[in-house]
Amino acid sequence: MWLIFYQDSEIHPLGDSLVKELSEEEEIKRNITRVMATLYQRGLVSAIGGNVSARFPGKEEFWITPSGIFKGNLRSEDLVKVDLDGNVLEGSVKPSIEWPVHATIYKLRSDVNAVIHAHNPITTGLAMGGIPPKMITIEAVVFLRKVPVINFALPGTDKLAEEVAKAVKETTVKALVLQNHGVIGLGRNLVEAESIVEIMEEVSWMTLACLIAGRKELPLISEENIKLAKKIYGF
Repeated sequence: MWLIFYQDSEIHPLGDSLVKELSEEEEIKRNITRVMATLYQRGLVSAIGGNVSARFPGKEEFWITPSGIFKGNLRSEDLVKVDLDGNVLEGSVKPSIEWPVHATIYKLRSDVNAVIHAHNPITTGLAMGGIPPKMITIEAVVFLRKVPVINFALPGTDKLAEEVAKAVKETTVKALVLQNHGVIGLGRNLVEAESIVEIMEEVSWMTLACLIAGRKELPLISEENIKLAKKIYGF
């Protein structure tokens, strides 16, 4: 069963709520840098491409990766904390130019605590050819559900944030493709968002292999099995 839960870090023995919050913030920052390194190692972002953010549930501020810094070896101190209006609260470098997209998602979706924007080459390439991720695996059914393709808009612009907002208002949406650009994965935590980004690329590789093998139509998971999966996995 694919269930992912938000996990609290260890509580300081003194029971001090401030110490606990600081400790949890450090854990979030470490996880952001881990995810960014993993994306780089797997070829899902380039040296300075892509961005990752995360927040505490219900908070109106979030930690995000910086702009113009090598993403394969980020440190916790490289991250920037911003509020939902883009004001820098902590950090000495510029936040990712994509912060408006992240802020827009957090404003609209109280269920989302992590956002990952990657440049999945196969997913993006197939979408440019008119083939977005399809429901061809049970993981796609459970995690992706449906994947809207967002019209192209320049990175870092309000226009892109507006296009994303149109899609994520529907709370079942957890995966997006940005036309001629990349993908976005939304999650209750970083593990879920990372899984969604990776499943998109996994499904896209399978799709490409299927097409190369000569299939003209993809063998989708049947509606009957989708209904059964909903009962079994509770999504």
